[in-house]
Amino acid sequence: MLVSRRRHAFKGALSGAVCGALVSMVSLVALALPASAQEAPTPESTIAAKLAQARPELVVESVQPSVAGGLYEVNIRGGLTLYSTEDGDFFVLGDLFAVGIDGLVNVSEQQRDVVRRDLLAEVSVDDMIVFAAQGERRGVVTVFTDVDCFYCQKLHQEVPTLNKMGVEVRYMAYPRAGLGSKSFRKIASAWCAEDPQQAITALKNLEDIPENVCPGNPVADQFMLGQKAGVNGTPALVLESGRLLPGYMTADVITERMGIN
Repeated sequence: MLVSRRRHAFKGALSGAVCGALVSMVSLVALALPASAQEAPTPESTIAAKLAQARPELVVESVQPSVAGGLYEVNIRGGLTLYSTEDGDFFVLGDLFAVGIDGLVNVSEQQRDVVRRDLLAEVSVDDMIVFAAQGERRGVVTVFTDVDCFYCQKLHQEVPTLNKMGVEVRYMAYPRAGLGSKSFRKIASAWCAEDPQQAITALKNLEDIPENVCPGNPVADQFMLGQKAGVNGTPALVLESGRLLPGYMTADVITERMGIN
């Protein structure tokens, strides 16, 4: 009888432990489920979750179906784009190309053009340093620039020619050394000067200007916007279409790329 009672007690304790474990498991599953238990995880949420687990330093800004069936486009903060299978088990880093009538079309770059165009549309021209076209304006080029960059200095020498050819040059700040650096303070001082055009020209001619980092200057915002736009070096020229032209080029080449030469 004593053994039988012990067996019943053991079975009761075991049953209680099993029930407790099951309750805990159910609670954990409930926490892992979406807000609505009736909603199954979407491919977008699955892909974002798996990438966050594998590479938590990558910040996913959006996930959407790509033009290629079965692949999803994953946009990462900083301009990086990945492509993922629907289950999020496989990722591809690189551009997506479509086969067109005239050859291969870089679909990824076309989409980046749209992103850059939309980003620049949100920036007030009043926050840029603008060198206006002479006579009729035939086009606009936005240049992410750094005053300590040799090729930015060289490109600045092409600005008068561009202006004469009807091209308006809009400068946006991109201090490559980062926020708070000496380059940042120099270019911010140009933005805060009474005559920003004269100040940025002086800096690009290797002349000194008074340091004046005024509150509310747009340099930090423009630097971060440049990163979103995929800028990783200077000078970086962006056409009105959103097309990115990296590096130095002469006024003739720029206008040819703009289709107005």
